[in-house]
Amino acid sequence: MEYTVQKLGRLAGISTRTLRYYNQIGILEPARINSSGYRIYSQAEVDKLQQIMFYRELGMPLSQIKELVNSPTFDGNRALLEHHQQLLERRKQLDALIATVEKTIAQKEGRTTMTDQEKFAGFTQKLIEENEQKYGKEIRDKYGDDVVDRSNKKLMGMTPEQYEEMKRLENEVLTTLGIAIQTGDPTSEEAQKAAHLHRQWLSFTWSEYSKEAHAGLAQMYVEDERFKAYYDKEQPGMAEFLRDAIEVYTGLRK
Repeated sequence: MEYTVQKLGRLAGISTRTLRYYNQIGILEPARINSSGYRIYSQAEVDKLQQIMFYRELGMPLSQIKELVNSPTFDGNRALLEHHQQLLERRKQLDALIATVEKTIAQKEGRTTMTDQEKFAGFTQKLIEENEQKYGKEIRDKYGDDVVDRSNKKLMGMTPEQYEEMKRLENEVLTTLGIAIQTGDPTSEEAQKAAHLHRQWLSFTWSEYSKEAHAGLAQMYVEDERFKAYYDKEQPGMAEFLRDAIEVYTGLRK
């Protein structure tokens, strides 16, 4: 079946303006233009629009979606399986938050009691699931399921105070790195302070520390574009600078 812009917009529940914009930026072009000048979309474009909307629902930017769906190696079936898994993970996050809200209501009504850890369990579970979605495969491949599962268990057992301290340290690492990188010297006092703060931050989720694992994680920050983007959004080159500082800190600088 074929659709005009108006019909496809109504079918998908999006505006014709959005479809025209997708055409303009090259993410979804019509199959053809008919003799009357109307854009005509075929089944292939309908299926492609569904994929685009799945990715948008998962919060992916259009520039990245365009690169994915227009790639010669794009596998629609595999993408659907990945969408399905991500939506299941999102449902788990929502279920955990709903359970936390329901138990909080029950506590307020005097029907049950609730520990401080339970009050934040849904939020902690959400953090774990988000980390699994973004970095789970790489981390598990590198360190193994047992290490990651123990780390997640430790995170779930945090008190609210410990969780807040972990987030505070995360921000302090970034702030200290921002100062240290101005020196350009990973051996500087500020750079080594940042490396030490990073080690302290890891202690909230790592059951045991090793210099090799610390340096290996820092190298992953550079090699994996998602980790690299997290640090480099603060300042270009920050991921590599942190890697170098940690290698000095651990004594494993090559």
